[in-house]
Amino acid sequence: MARLSWDKVGERYYETGVDRGVLYLPDSQGAYTTGYAWNGLTTVTESPSGAESNPQYADNIKYLNLISTEEFGGTIEAFTYPDAFAECDGTATPTPGVGIGQQTRKTFGLCYRTKVGNDLDGQDHGYKLHLVYGALAAPSEKEYSTINDSPEAITLSWEFTTTPVEVGTIAGVTYKPTSNIVIDSTKVDAEALETLEEFLYGTVGSDPSLPLPAAVIAIFSSTVTEVSPVPPSYDDATHTITIPTVTGVEYYINGVLVTGEVIINQDTLVTARPAIGYKFPALVDVDWLIKYS
Repeated sequence: MARLSWDKVGERYYETGVDRGVLYLPDSQGAYTTGYAWNGLTTVTESPSGAESNPQYADNIKYLNLISTEEFGGTIEAFTYPDAFAECDGTATPTPGVGIGQQTRKTFGLCYRTKVGNDLDGQDHGYKLHLVYGALAAPSEKEYSTINDSPEAITLSWEFTTTPVEVGTIAGVTYKPTSNIVIDSTKVDAEALETLEEFLYGTVGSDPSLPLPAAVIAIFSSTVTEVSPVPPSYDDATHTITIPTVTGVEYYINGVLVTGEVIINQDTLVTARPAIGYKFPALVDVDWLIKYS
């Protein structure tokens, strides 16, 4: 075995910064299908809790040690936020420009990037993608001050908690539900990372989305197959949409997975999404508005 050494050239790593924030809103089935760029993001503080020791005693000795469930939460700070975040902050908008507070808060997903540096490459060595699921923002304090000779922009802040989402069994290993995933660009396959970023940031033909944990793991643990969705057909005489059968393509109406024939009574939007282990080309139609006639 080799003798340990410290602070070798190229191994003096550090992490800094936060950028490329994206807010994702879930649909009725819990899929994060819509993403919004979060401009003005200044700080994300991760604050895990739980995982506390609860010793059990028997026979006058410490018999075992039970560990409580670990929780994931944190704080988001920013100069501004996407309009779509208003409903996550308990604000409803009955008409543009009018916000009603103290409404039901909506859960959200979040993605942000931090820089990984070292002594050779500086801050350009790599980066980490942080994916957060099932977040719920708490009411926050906003301080408005008069403008003086040293003006500062107002910094907004939200504490959030999370509800873990399912991961499932992968390669024979069953994982507990999770609220966060971290992807290190210096340790993963570059092509797989590019595929994930196509999902996270969107392409010319598809909206940004936050893949669920099982889909993220599939991107890095197996080859992702590119597949093109086929448009559904419509029979206006019977008002029936026929959903194509394409391996790797799932079709949704109002967030609900559909197959076979669907009878409609109004204009209906059909949306295609790639199944786990698949992706769409950058230039491809993924939704079709079927006109009821």
